Amino acid sequence: MTIKPDGFEPPYPPPALFEADTSNPHLAKAVELRDVFASDATERDQSGGRPAEQIKLLKDSGLVNLVIPKEFGGAGEPYSTALRIVREFAKVDGSLGHLYGYHFSPLQNAVTTIKDERSQNILRRSATGRWFWGNTTNSFSKSLFGRQENGKVILNGFRPFASGSHVADYLMVAWEDETTNKRSFAYIPADRKGIAITDDWDGIGQRQTGSGRVLFKDVEIDESEILTDRPQEPIALLAPLQQQSVLLNVFVGSAQGALAAARDYTVTKSRPWIYSGVERHADDPWIKRQYGELWIKVQAATALADRALLAVDAVYAKGQDLTAEERGSAAIAVASANVLAGRVALEVTSEIFEVMGARSAVRPLGLDRFWRNVRIHTLHNPAEYKTRNVGTWFLDGEFPEPGIFQ
Repeated sequence: MTIKPDGFEPPYPPPALFEADTSNPHLAKAVELRDVFASDATERDQSGGRPAEQIKLLKDSGLVNLVIPKEFGGAGEPYSTALRIVREFAKVDGSLGHLYGYHFSPLQNAVTTIKDERSQNILRRSATGRWFWGNTTNSFSKSLFGRQENGKVILNGFRPFASGSHVADYLMVAWEDETTNKRSFAYIPADRKGIAITDDWDGIGQRQTGSGRVLFKDVEIDESEILTDRPQEPIALLAPLQQQSVLLNVFVGSAQGALAAARDYTVTKSRPWIYSGVERHADDPWIKRQYGELWIKVQAATALADRALLAVDAVYAKGQDLTAEERGSAAIAVASANVLAGRVALEVTSEIFEVMGARSAVRPLGLDRFWRNVRIHTLHNPAEYKTRNVGTWFLDGEFPEPGIFQ
């Protein structure tokens, strides 16, 4: 392990300021794993690559089966439990929070089509195998095409931003028909012949998410693997809320973790400024005031995120009875929380250096990873358009048109 300056070790775990409710056994297990992940989070962030050992621990824990209904071998937990675990992991490692949250996208899709035999089969198999899922469904990229051939679909091309593919057992893949341009989806094993997972992600943050390209060369998709077309009813339009909820809880967890780490450094290592007139850095009125502001901001973002958790659980619980208005209300709740969480996380993860001091801004400590992880996530998720949607609803009562990010 890298030697920290002045012997400082970041808090493992973060102080109990933001501790999870461990009366839920799944959250208790997540807290245990969070503390394990914390021990080498800085080193893994700086090296990038695949968090293979961490994914194995997740699979061994059974937390990968969290939202699969009990009748199919899962824990049957509401989606909010998964999102709270995303938040726990992001307190120390934004990449693992991201990967864990996105793992549930295909599973949540299957849960909402529970009456379909294919969905039941994939849920059973995923629960039995404790599969970890990856994503190759990038909606913006028209770079993967399929053609019909001898009762199969043959895929050629690539998908970028394929988060989780580098550690996945199974993939959800999307492509356009090369003739009709119709978009289709399938569940396929990650080791299918013709798939090359490049693991070429080299962003400034989220260094272990594998958000690079997946290449497809004459990859065969059987008709039985292709998902059935679904009518555009409200329950079929929840994927954007699911994904946005993952992002906002990565933001909240990152802000909480950064603030907890900063507090620990300030009270144990920071030196008072020469003109402060105090012997202890934490006694400086400026430092107290700024920490007060940071704490208030994080509490506000957390409260709005918790409200969004309840909204998302409520719409999933409605199932086929979900109305467009109920879906729209949940979209506003998630968008509102997402905007505030992203803004607060950027502010907190940057401003902590002002209250810790110059010696905190060194690579071995790795405290910059919180800002880098949040910064790169917010760039893929512009707050401007969500803010406009909320404003339009507030002024005109119009819910956002269901789309990729709303």
